[in-house]
Amino acid sequence: MAGNASDTKDLRLAGTLMGHTGNRMKMSEWRAAKNAQSLARLNKALPDIFPAPVLTHALNRAFTPPMPRLAIDSYWRAHPVRADRLARVLAARSGAPAGWTWRLRSGRAKDLPSTFRSPAAPYREKAFHLGPGHCCVCGQPVYGFGWHADLWERGPNRKAQWHTACVVAWELWNAPTAYVRLLRRLQRHRCAQSGKRLWKTAEVDHRGPAGADQGRRRQMGEGDREGRHREEISAYNSSPSSGASSATARPLR
Repeated sequence: MAGNASDTKDLRLAGTLMGHTGNRMKMSEWRAAKNAQSLARLNKALPDIFPAPVLTHALNRAFTPPMPRLAIDSYWRAHPVRADRLARVLAARSGAPAGWTWRLRSGRAKDLPSTFRSPAAPYREKAFHLGPGHCCVCGQPVYGFGWHADLWERGPNRKAQWHTACVVAWELWNAPTAYVRLLRRLQRHRCAQSGKRLWKTAEVDHRGPAGADQGRRRQMGEGDREGRHREEISAYNSSPSSGASSATARPLR
């Protein structure tokens, strides 16, 4: 039995939104209006000199970032491999502080890792921290918008302690499972241990024997920090308990 017109009501159409004027807008129209506002804000805040790849990436996004810092953050998050490579280069440029050794937390110390699976970061320790304007991961100066080079000739940003690229690299090193799709693609869907095709249940772990190397890691000092950064994180068909786990990030060469 058909209902009366008074018993029915209009349903909100799929793919439509209410604009600020109260009118319905298609999703594409709303996004175009939103991007126009963001682009206007971005152009207003954009300095005369800005990395071209970052700007190209920002303008090609589905939603345009409204500020330069957000554009740079979006760029590195879209390219974690490049962020990983850059963080390694910067860390190698700084080297390890004199007298530093890679050691585990003891007592109430909070600035040391609790396991050797955590990346060694001497500049995060209080004794070797370089202070504002220097990245706590790689030790290099941090410039405007979290960039690693002084394109604007303003000197280090005294309010920053992270490169935007180092933020992404740090997340990759500490939570590699979030990048399992990327690792699969880089390994061409092959197991790093056996060379066979990766299973759907493949796991992500660090390459290099953990137990055998822990004694050596306790003695690691200034000359070994770059070598530490050359160990890898890879995807395996089964848990590599026989040897594929270390405490650092994957290199991409």
